[in-house]
Order: sequence, then structure tokens, then C-alpha cells
Amino acid sequence: MAKLQSLDPHTPMFAQFKEKTGPIVLANTFVVPKERTEAFLALFRRQAEFMKAQPGFVSLQMHKGTADSQLLMNVAVWESTEALATAFGSPEFQRMVAESPDDIVSYPHIFEQIDV
Repeated sequence: MAKLQSLDPHTPMFAQFKEKTGPIVLANTFVVPKERTEAFLALFRRQAEFMKAQPGFVSLQMHKGTADSQLLMNVAVWESTEALATAFGSPEFQRMVAESPDDIVSYPHIFEQIDV
């Protein structure tokens, strides 16, 4: 299974699930070894199809780092942290997450929009 790391050690993603807010953006950066990129993206597409069918899902985009980077970044919009937490915790999604190789590292974090 992919290794889950906190982007902000003071606020891990599971602590963020407790915050009742929305809409929210999940930004999840993955470090994926070059030789695993295609297999990872195939698995991610399956996970994305599942998430797109869940209540509260709004949108999703995947981005690839430039200049031969090993980074991929998923940006997903959800109506609320509660909707994301419910989808993330579902047994079906957790089975798919368990399929990720151990040498992939994931840095998820939940954000909400602010006015600037």
C-alpha cells in the first residue's frame, strides 16, 4: 500500500476529516517511481471512477510535474469534508488503495478557499 505522509505534520488529513466544512479541495501529491507511472495511473483511474460516483463529489484533475519529475498531483473538489471522508473510508475504495505499491508516497491535504 502507498505510504501516506502528512504535508503539514501539525494537521494530518485524518484530523482534517473532523472539521465540518465545505466546499473543500483535496490536493494529493504522489511521488511515483518512473517505472510505476503507467500502472499507478491505471489504478488511479479506477479510484477516480469510484469517487466520481460518490455523493458530494464535484470535480477532479490530475497533474504531472514537468522536467521529468516523478510527481503527480490530484486536485479534487468536494462539497464537504464529510462527503470526502465517507467516500475515502468506504471498504471498496480502501481495497483499491491497498493495491498501490509500497514505494509510492502520498501527501494529501484538505484546503478551503479564502478571499484574497
